[in-house]
Amino acid sequence: MNKSFSVFLLIASTGYFLSCDHELDFNIDRQLEDSLNTSSASGTYQSYIMPEGNDYSLLPNQDVKNPVTQAKVELGRMLFCETGLALENKYPDSKSAYSCSSCHVSSRGFTAGRFQGIADGAIGFGESGELRSKNPVYTADEVDAQGARPLPIMNLTYITNALWAGSFGSFHVNIGTESVWNQDTLLAINFKGLEGLEANNARALAVHRQVINKAVTDSLGYTALFDAAFPEIPINERYTRITGSFAIAAYFRTILTNQAPFQKWLKGEKSAMTEQQKRGALLFFGKVGCADCHNSPSLNSSPHQFFSLGVKNLYQSGFEVFRTGPNDARNLGRGGFTGRVADNHKFKVPQLYNLRDVGFYFHGSSKRSLREVVEYFNTGVPENPEIPLSQISSFIHPLGMTPQEMDDLTEFLANGLFDPSMDRYIPAFVMSGNCFPDNDILSRIEMGCN
Repeated sequence: MNKSFSVFLLIASTGYFLSCDHELDFNIDRQLEDSLNTSSASGTYQSYIMPEGNDYSLLPNQDVKNPVTQAKVELGRMLFCETGLALENKYPDSKSAYSCSSCHVSSRGFTAGRFQGIADGAIGFGESGELRSKNPVYTADEVDAQGARPLPIMNLTYITNALWAGSFGSFHVNIGTESVWNQDTLLAINFKGLEGLEANNARALAVHRQVINKAVTDSLGYTALFDAAFPEIPINERYTRITGSFAIAAYFRTILTNQAPFQKWLKGEKSAMTEQQKRGALLFFGKVGCADCHNSPSLNSSPHQFFSLGVKNLYQSGFEVFRTGPNDARNLGRGGFTGRVADNHKFKVPQLYNLRDVGFYFHGSSKRSLREVVEYFNTGVPENPEIPLSQISSFIHPLGMTPQEMDDLTEFLANGLFDPSMDRYIPAFVMSGNCFPDNDILSRIEMGCN
């Protein structure tokens, strides 16, 4: 065989194999588009595309009483991280020492970085919240600790009713639950006719012992920002937890994971996802049936749905937890809010982006990795013996995935849905000049903030 013919065969062979690879990529992309078209409520995969966070007109579920504006977003961004609002602390050690972002750390998927969030009554931070612990000055009953793993505050424009039980918000799934809104003073905010984010944020500022009034906004330098955000609100009502909650809600609606590989793929950049991530997406939207529940652009459920997955509650996790236990009504999920036995142990279908670095999964932090979550669903055996089998969702059954398929699905969840630059939503400073997300002495040392 002469040399030139050998070169020709080499080029031809290489071209052939490149064509096969291209055909393989094209086929899997086409299969994925078809699968997404089938699973989408609108019949097109493009309905899974998130808008840009600054395109306010495209952000769904806005409260008619609180349309998103740039001034509100900028104010909300600051208030979210402002440790200077922590003024109803139990002991002096925690004055101006924590913020909303203490339990929603951007580098940990806007969750706490640990199994349970603690605001007032905690010290330390570590690298991303993992070393936060109870301040010895506080008793276990005095700390401000959450009864379930904190949900991430991203892609919240796709939620209508807040928290794992969907307790907050006057409309949507809470229509018809008015009889239980007076069960405590916090839920009574639902009578104000607010969407879930606005109602929950007002509750959260009170529960987490944060203060907003004219004296505070003057001392911290926020008065002008409130004036710009709420010029239509009378001055005697302008500087309150309610307006603060409105600003934070507007900010929350703009935090979108729209730079994740899957989002780029949806917008036409087919090389943004690896072949393994595409295989995992095919399982998610096809064979495994994840999209039967996770069907919105954020991959939560639309409308909101609640299911019992048979997982353990936070007090059963094996971690040292505070202010929760066997008699905590929050363990009943939706049923703890509605009082309906049929709702017991049912929790909201959460969004699925940026879970890779969260480190704790399900409402009770019973799993430590996304692979463990995938294995739990694949096995389909409930882990919490205290939940009656009659309450367990029919979605909990063996799925029959192979180890390779579990690897592929995990890769899609971990990296295909991971937006790497969520710090773009965090301010460079807050008006008080304090450190954040935490401002106690130990946190400042660990964060290198003075």
